Amino acid sequence: MTTQQIDLPITGMTCANCARTVERTLSKTDGVGEAAVNYATERATVSYDPATTDVSALIERVSKAGYGVAQASIELPITGMTCASCVRNVERAINKQSGILSVNVNLATEKATVTYLPGSVRRSDLVAAVEKAGYGVLDLTNVEAPEDVERAARQAEIDRQKRLVLTGAAFTLPLFLISMARDVVMASVAGVTMEGMSGMATSTVSPALQWLLWAGWPFVFFLLATPVQIIVGKQYMVGAYKAARNRTTNMDTLIAMGSLAAYIYSIAVLIGILLGISSIGDHVYFETSAVILTLITLGKLLEARAKGRTSEAIKALMGLAPKTATLLRDGEEVQIAIDSVIAGDVLVVKPGERIPVDGVVIEGRSAVDESMLTGESLPVNKQTGSEVIGATVNKQGRLVVEATKVGAQTALAQIIRLVEQAQGSKAPIQRVADQVSGVFVPVVITLAALTFLGWLVIGQVGFTQAMVHAVAVLVIACPCALGLATPTAIMVGTGKGAAMGILFKNSESLENAHRLQAIALDKTGTITRGEPSVTDVIPLNGTAADDLLRLAASAERGSEHPLGQAVVQAAQVAGHSVGQPEAFESESGRGIRATVEGKQIVIGSPAYIGEQGIALNGHQERIEAIQAQGRTAVVVIIDGEAAGVLGIADTIKEGSREAVAALQAQGLDVVMITGDNRLTAQAIADEAGIKRFLADVLPGQKADAVKQLQAESKRVAMVGDGINDAPALAQADVGIAIGTGTDIAMEASDLTLMSGDLRGVVRAISLSKATMRTIYQNLFWAFIYNIILIPVAMLGLLVPMLAAGAMAFSSVFVVSNSLRLRGATISMLKDAPHNPIQSSTATTPIKAAQ
Repeated sequence: MTTQQIDLPITGMTCANCARTVERTLSKTDGVGEAAVNYATERATVSYDPATTDVSALIERVSKAGYGVAQASIELPITGMTCASCVRNVERAINKQSGILSVNVNLATEKATVTYLPGSVRRSDLVAAVEKAGYGVLDLTNVEAPEDVERAARQAEIDRQKRLVLTGAAFTLPLFLISMARDVVMASVAGVTMEGMSGMATSTVSPALQWLLWAGWPFVFFLLATPVQIIVGKQYMVGAYKAARNRTTNMDTLIAMGSLAAYIYSIAVLIGILLGISSIGDHVYFETSAVILTLITLGKLLEARAKGRTSEAIKALMGLAPKTATLLRDGEEVQIAIDSVIAGDVLVVKPGERIPVDGVVIEGRSAVDESMLTGESLPVNKQTGSEVIGATVNKQGRLVVEATKVGAQTALAQIIRLVEQAQGSKAPIQRVADQVSGVFVPVVITLAALTFLGWLVIGQVGFTQAMVHAVAVLVIACPCALGLATPTAIMVGTGKGAAMGILFKNSESLENAHRLQAIALDKTGTITRGEPSVTDVIPLNGTAADDLLRLAASAERGSEHPLGQAVVQAAQVAGHSVGQPEAFESESGRGIRATVEGKQIVIGSPAYIGEQGIALNGHQERIEAIQAQGRTAVVVIIDGEAAGVLGIADTIKEGSREAVAALQAQGLDVVMITGDNRLTAQAIADEAGIKRFLADVLPGQKADAVKQLQAESKRVAMVGDGINDAPALAQADVGIAIGTGTDIAMEASDLTLMSGDLRGVVRAISLSKATMRTIYQNLFWAFIYNIILIPVAMLGLLVPMLAAGAMAFSSVFVVSNSLRLRGATISMLKDAPHNPIQSSTATTPIKAAQ
């Protein structure tokens, strides 16, 4: 079965139970393999079989459950249509794109109106589909982005809640004040009446005043409370109805039951007063109903605003992408929409402008600020041949860039996708909250019923007071805090990570990172610069130094190993003519065999040479002297005889020693994994401050080295380049790919560091710990709040109005606590005071020895 995955932006959810209802509804749909709904991001990720169901069917299922799916529409001015067949061709071409809900092409107006899911398809995809069908689309530069549609939907919800709060306050405030004043007057009247009854004075209360207090004012309360109940309370009544229709319950159920109980009872009392029936009661609770609805709606407004701020990081990333680009066409500079840029286009980037897409500099020299993507504060020098990342800022000179990656292939698009993926995933710790949320509302309703019966039967307080206590229980309970505790913290944490150049693949990776006990570091490119250079040329047995380096470089010309490339580069720098080998054979990570100028050449480590049965004839001391300095010794054999030894060094990155010390200070066991021999590995480990290392580890054995560490009952993170270390990254509990922007294989790891700075590992672990600390705080508050205040309400120590205020505060507290992460100080948060890309070209001078 071929499955597709799609994200549906869900509207109308009010609590975690709503998310569970939508998730359950989608999961039961024919053809759906898996559905996950995130309440904080308000998105449903659905895997489905397109042969069995389609997006429209999924939306219909969501709609029947009482919720909605945000949709966007766009108009495309089509050119080249001549008849009705053209209309069908265009519609068919557009309908084949992902996330398309409907297409209407009008031949008369030559426009196509497309309704689609925001974020599922871009205008450029639609244009490409139309052009592939043989038609054209007029270029428009001012097109509303899909993320703008979602942002508008969120803002519309905030505006709606604001209007409801203002409406509720306009009626509730005078109702509350008049109710309090009436109670004071009634207390005074009761005092005067008691004095008259005792014979100390004659009652001075007129019948008219008595009627006003007992019947007139309650009628005024009814007139003020009813608009609140209808206008403000409608969303809760509708939400409760939707839940009941789906045979479930949610937060709206509790609010609707609590407010309706007070409102309907008060109407019954009012009717009794007007009809002279005193058995029902004489006190109305219209102000209680109105205050409950207004305060909880105020909480929803604050919560909606706060939830909007949790996604500010992803919005900021989306906002980095330029809307237009300057295309160099026939020597003329032409402004075009960013969606119109294709791979191979030549673009001009002036000082101060953002680079439109990923590409390669073909003309010019400048410094580029990449801090928004990599976290590195210092600009990176760019020249002809340098790779540039879209959305970074050209600081100085004019650059001419050839586009290599556009649209969804750019580094920025991949970053946004990874962050959205992480924010939409569920952390393992969230399962506890989900399980509790599933039974929370039914349990609360049961407790409210027990409270009512307990006070009525055991407490002997009468119907009215028992009802008030039951309403307090209904209103104080808050499942929303449980539902928001984990996802809001995950959203803020992953967003902050993206701003620091730290990309978590999913929330499980974020959670696992705080439990790590050991960090395995690949040496080359992680601890060291990854660009070794030849430092020593030691000829043996009468071979000339120049011939040794030239022949070795020609043999290594066919090698892709970094050490081989270093030999080639050294010969070229020395001015030697480097030829092509006539025959070449490589053994990965160990050595090579080649034929150059008719000579049989073998190059490799001393161990590899020994395995070939070639004697080194007492040259071991020279080899060990090179290794003792932390350099790799490479032996060159020509026609079966040792011709020389090359010393090759890969210096450690600035900041590696600091990062290792910081990791060790956190109690982590830092282990270096390298293919170098023990002497070389020891020298590098000493320089980096690493106490433990595994030497002579071949590339294919790195995963086994990680297993060895895991066998010590340790949770291990493997840090590598994300490409050559893929098996080890997959084996580790947390795989961390470290690189420099576009060279990163993001899919190979659980966590990706955009910068090549090893200190990013420290920041990532510190961010994980800070995020998990926030989640624990949120869950503690959500559980303790309910565990303490529900019994307090059951004991009659909390009036419904205060309960409503506390309930509204609980969700706001959880979201606000998560937002504190945005300003949290993360260990080693400051950017490294160096430029890793620029400084990586540094080499050590070659020493020749006879």
